[in-house]
Amino acid sequence: MRHILFLAWRYLAYHPVTTAILVGAVTLIAYLPMGLNILIARGADDLTSRAESTPLILGAKGSPLELVLRTLYFESAIPEGVPFGETGRDELLELARAVPIDARFRTRFSPIVGTTIDYFEFRNLRVASGRWFAMLGECVLGSEAARIAEAGPGDAILSASESVFDLAGVYPLRMRVAGVLEPSGTPDDRAVFVDIKTAWVIAGWAHGHAPLDGAASAETILRRDDREITANAAVAQYNEVTPGNVGQFHFHGDQNTFPVTAILVVPTDGKAATILEGRYVGADRPIQMVRPQVVIGELIGTVFTVRRYVVMALTVVGGATGLTMALVFALSWQLRRREFETIGKIGGTRRRIGLLAAAEILGVVIAGAVLAGLLVALTDGIAGWAARWLVRLA
Repeated sequence: MRHILFLAWRYLAYHPVTTAILVGAVTLIAYLPMGLNILIARGADDLTSRAESTPLILGAKGSPLELVLRTLYFESAIPEGVPFGETGRDELLELARAVPIDARFRTRFSPIVGTTIDYFEFRNLRVASGRWFAMLGECVLGSEAARIAEAGPGDAILSASESVFDLAGVYPLRMRVAGVLEPSGTPDDRAVFVDIKTAWVIAGWAHGHAPLDGAASAETILRRDDREITANAAVAQYNEVTPGNVGQFHFHGDQNTFPVTAILVVPTDGKAATILEGRYVGADRPIQMVRPQVVIGELIGTVFTVRRYVVMALTVVGGATGLTMALVFALSWQLRRREFETIGKIGGTRRRIGLLAAAEILGVVIAGAVLAGLLVALTDGIAGWAARWLVRLA
């Protein structure tokens, strides 16, 4: 038997291109269904666990899926904003705790999430180094965001401009890093957290500039009266909040009307959640209350339906590939008829010739199976990352 295996090995090694093509075909036939199942299963687990940990989300009427994905993963399209004042409505606060989320902005590499300290308590997040943000303009980095930005407590990072062509837009805000969070294995690891008011500074709803009542600023004054001072565009605006200029930052307009991406609603119990859902069903205000678990469940149901059709297609393709491989081997054996006749003349029996052909097929199948197994292990390792990448494309 050892000699048969040696001859089979030498034949496959002598025809590397043909062997590589056959091994690749076996690898794909074996890997694609398993890899697809792993990606979908791991992605479904990640999506479901995050959704199950979030009872309710309040946001502007529109696509519930976009609202949920932006609120839970800080990715996907940005939904319409909901007024911050919704967090203080008596009909909401008597039954739940409201946590605002403003996830419209980014640094160069990570999403910026404006929220309150309640968010960290709700998600059970802990500071690994440094402290929580305590002043306007400070931020706390997720562990992955800190690694990517190569930043830690005491460093500074910049928010990204919404458009490189918006020359008259809001200046990027230089934010001081107050702390870095412990790894949580969730999308929070990739985020840069700031106070909700800092997010409004980034949005341009607040700004700070040099005092206008001094002699140095006289040339920037357009009009002055007893109630207000109007300055021209030459007035210097601050792009960083420091202890020295924090008092110069002020908000324009009613803060209750400022938009946030969504509001995390944490009811006191299941009954309170049901009551709240009922209050917001068909409300005359342009807002909606959604259960993330239901929305993600519908998404996963759609994905599993598509998966069944994909697996059916892969089965058909796999069968066709198997028949093609059988044809390749059959034609190969026809071309090798004289070789087999020579083996017979030197004492090789039909049984040994058959074993030689079977050994060649087995070698191709084993090599393909090993490669498929390696790909499956690799897929299992990156499945979480792949699921997050797919969420970003949603």
